[in-house]
Amino acid sequence: MLSFLNKNKNKNKKNKENLITKIFAPTSGKVVQIESVEDPVFSQKMMGDGYAVIPESSDVFAPVEGRIVSVFPTKHAISILTTNGEEVLIHMGIDTVSLGGKPFEIFVKEGDKVNEKVQLASINLELLQKEKKDPSIIIIFTKIDEGKELLIEELGYAKEADYIGKVR
Repeated sequence: MLSFLNKNKNKNKKNKENLITKIFAPTSGKVVQIESVEDPVFSQKMMGDGYAVIPESSDVFAPVEGRIVSVFPTKHAISILTTNGEEVLIHMGIDTVSLGGKPFEIFVKEGDKVNEKVQLASINLELLQKEKKDPSIIIIFTKIDEGKELLIEELGYAKEADYIGKVR
């Protein structure tokens, strides 16, 4: 008698499976494959798949549309839950947790809605260089639903907010 409800439920499930999350460059610089990052935790995808940007700019923007889930106390990392349910970690620099947040200024807080036009942070690149820290901004998709894949379509130079790929 209520079979039409099941049809709508199945239709909504199918639509959710077909949702695409667009991915953007978080800063201006060189977009590289995650495997080339100089840290085995990231390059071996122990935390998930992703990509990195070797920054030319100190401004860091959201690489996806979503909501801020957490800002790490050391300000070196921010996590976002996308509108499609993927969990994304923005990790600023390699081995920067030891700097106690000094090179980072954060402009967002937990619960904020963000997209590629929202600046998340600023990095003092000169301080990272002085401290001999790799400034790479690493974007990790720590949770992608089964059956979906990360596709980075644009490697090489990009400007902040440039479209570079998708999760589908």
